[in-house]
Amino acid sequence: MSVTFLENFSAQTSETKRKLVAMQTGNSESIRQILQNSLPSDITLAQRFESFSENNLGLYALPIGVAPNFLINGKLYHIPMVTEESSVVAAASSSAKFWYKRGGFKSVVNGREKNGQVHFTSEAPSEYFDSISEQLQPRFYEELLPHVEGMESRGGGVKSWIIEHRPEVMPNYYRLDVRFGTADAMGANFINTCLEVMGRTLEQFVRENNPDSNTRVIMAILSNYNPGSTVTASVSCPVEEMITKGATPQEFSERLVMATRIACCDVHRAATHNKGIMNGIDALMIATGNDFRAIEAGAHAWAARDGQYRGLSEAHISDGVFHFSLTLPLTLGTVGGLTSLHPVAGAVLDILDNPSAEELMQIAAALGLAQNFTALRALTTLGIQKGHMRMHLGNILIGLNATREEHEKVSEWFNDNTVSLSAVRAYIEKLRENGAK
Repeated sequence: MSVTFLENFSAQTSETKRKLVAMQTGNSESIRQILQNSLPSDITLAQRFESFSENNLGLYALPIGVAPNFLINGKLYHIPMVTEESSVVAAASSSAKFWYKRGGFKSVVNGREKNGQVHFTSEAPSEYFDSISEQLQPRFYEELLPHVEGMESRGGGVKSWIIEHRPEVMPNYYRLDVRFGTADAMGANFINTCLEVMGRTLEQFVRENNPDSNTRVIMAILSNYNPGSTVTASVSCPVEEMITKGATPQEFSERLVMATRIACCDVHRAATHNKGIMNGIDALMIATGNDFRAIEAGAHAWAARDGQYRGLSEAHISDGVFHFSLTLPLTLGTVGGLTSLHPVAGAVLDILDNPSAEELMQIAAALGLAQNFTALRALTTLGIQKGHMRMHLGNILIGLNATREEHEKVSEWFNDNTVSLSAVRAYIEKLRENGAK
């Protein structure tokens, strides 16, 4: 296979791009056809999807599952999830069923304030920036007005700002820290627009009034770490109701407490612990057209907020009651962006009864806690592989080109035997040998 430089690639039509990329492989027509067939037959819909990304070649389909029967704050939800991992949906569904009988999930938004920064350098002393704040405020307001009127009408806008000197980073480094409200939008473009306007206004004001300060804006950008926009999901029930296979209710409850303590103190365990939580949250964020990468970044930054990376969930037993909770920052939206453009995201929001951004935060946190509960239940009782590999069995059988009859026989055999690729392959080979005799 010979790979060549693609000149002026972005200016080509989508069909030409598919051909050019396919020609870089040893199977060009087959690759081109796969990419072409990945697009919907509806031309208008295909064009909409192609507009979502630069240099689009096609669509990469992922299944939409649903975790039914989530009782959150007394309201029942069936939560759509976009993920290729069947055990993630199964785990969420199992947890929803378990806690439905025990009062369901409680979920509370602690705040919805987002932030961004203008990073700049200046030779002016920090006292200078303290002294000009009252003069800067009306200038900021005047320059921001055309950009914030719509958001302010929905209850959002620029809420506060402060200039901080950060000499530990660089001697002349300052940061304009700005807090925002974005109503039901995620608000990334709104925040970045405001920050750029404030950066230009600040730089111009200081040049006019203190030209020798050599004040220069380095960059203006939102932060994906938003400790002012957190949500807490929790469940609780008497210890005697913590009934599961492989342990008594007391043993099970105590093991869950120990598991969360280990994740709190051991970074190796914490990384996987939190990955499991995000399995659920990411699947819902993708389904609703939200930026799961931003949410991942914020969650992991929150997990390390005291300088040590820790597990995001907590568990304890008090007066015979088991308590389990999760707190993390979530910055998401239910209007604007891909959420409003992707037809499937719109359908998902309909299934969730068109929640506000605050309600979606509550749903997402409960889903993350549910994922964590089922994972810890498996880990501390029967082991993770039994359930996980049972769910993975279908993918193994597809990879081995198993027939429907082989599917049935293999599934029955591995009800009582450990699933692995080699074990499944050996059993299918045995079935085929016996069938050929």
